[in-house]
Amino acid sequence: MLTKLESDVQEILLTEKEIAEKVKELGEKITEDYRDRELVVVGVLKGAFLFLSDLIRHIKLPLSVDFVAISSYGDYTETTGVVKIIKDLDESIEGRHILIVEDIVDTGLTLDYLLRIIRARKPASVRVCALLDKPTRRRVEVDIHYKGFEIPDKFVVGYGLDFNQKYRNLPFVGVLKPDIYAGK
Repeated sequence: MLTKLESDVQEILLTEKEIAEKVKELGEKITEDYRDRELVVVGVLKGAFLFLSDLIRHIKLPLSVDFVAISSYGDYTETTGVVKIIKDLDESIEGRHILIVEDIVDTGLTLDYLLRIIRARKPASVRVCALLDKPTRRRVEVDIHYKGFEIPDKFVVGYGLDFNQKYRNLPFVGVLKPDIYAGK
């Protein structure tokens, strides 16, 4: 029996199993690349919290975790283009190796903004790990060092991604039915 949340999904793009396999692969690659270095993993709230949680279980290195919350969408399905920090980092990152963990890179505007802020704080290095990438929507080029999946230009929810704060708890990534978000 489908739950109400699941019945709002038009199609499943990525299954729970596909996501788990890719997250493990990304964690192993990050472990290899950062061997002998301590890492600060910065999760971009709210969407990346599930991905980050699963990812760090596969990173076999000393690490610390911090979070930023950035808004550019509000209650809309497309970025407003206005980016603001809602929650900043708790600790200094100067001289440290930073891995930004994002749920999805769409236009690149939000990530570009965040990267400029992070780099201004003089870390030893900065890389990005994104579960999902929508390159067809890119308005600003950004480097994604660790990429999970490239997806088509569809409105997706699940595995941390939301619409109006709902659907984050779906264990897969699916395309939301257009009638759910039409009129927003």
